[in-house]
Amino acid sequence: MKVEIWAEVTCPWCGLGSHRVDRAVERFEHSDEVEVVHHSFPLGGSFPTDRTVSVREALLSKHGIGGAQAEAATRQIETLAASEGLSPYRVLDNVVGNTELAHELLAHASAQGKNREAWDTIFRAYFGKAEPVFTLDDLLRLSDELGLERDLTRQVLTERRYRTQVQDDARRAQQLGATGAPFTVVDGRYGVPGAQDSDSLLDLLRTAWNESQPITLAPAGDAPGCGPDGCAVPARH
Repeated sequence: MKVEIWAEVTCPWCGLGSHRVDRAVERFEHSDEVEVVHHSFPLGGSFPTDRTVSVREALLSKHGIGGAQAEAATRQIETLAASEGLSPYRVLDNVVGNTELAHELLAHASAQGKNREAWDTIFRAYFGKAEPVFTLDDLLRLSDELGLERDLTRQVLTERRYRTQVQDDARRAQQLGATGAPFTVVDGRYGVPGAQDSDSLLDLLRTAWNESQPITLAPAGDAPGCGPDGCAVPARH
């Protein structure tokens, strides 16, 4: 069974949502048969590519949220993250920037078989350490941490080889009904907007699993049954 997560690198609910999916899968009785795959849903394309801005400045300029309101909203996420095992989780005292190149690194890493590792690494760097993940040099550092070949990564990012793939990823999410990030799809059938709590996600995993399994017939022995000539089969409840 596949669980797909569309996320933005700098979205605090995405980092927390990814963590919640991991916790739900860990608790799932069939966790060894679940594949978790991350996809890109870039939301930071409007930021300049040559500089970063503080989260405080971005909240004020893009959403009109500042002062005590910004403090309360972001500290709430940090507190939630800490209560669920993510600490430190730095939101307000961080910077944001254009994330298109970061998503292209993630696509490159995924092509090298490091999808899960790459997304975990970039979330940990950005939210756990408040490290920038926007420039080529920032991303080459992460590439080294992931064990990717540096010269190839530099070439891939410089040539923007994965730009179209990242755009296609986001377009697919929108076709599935996503209007923001995170957006999670379970078993190709259940779309879940936002960072749902791990209990709800676990329930959804169980529902999807049960619905996908064939009915197993227990040995009937000499019990009466219906033959090819008919008789009504009682509905299952």
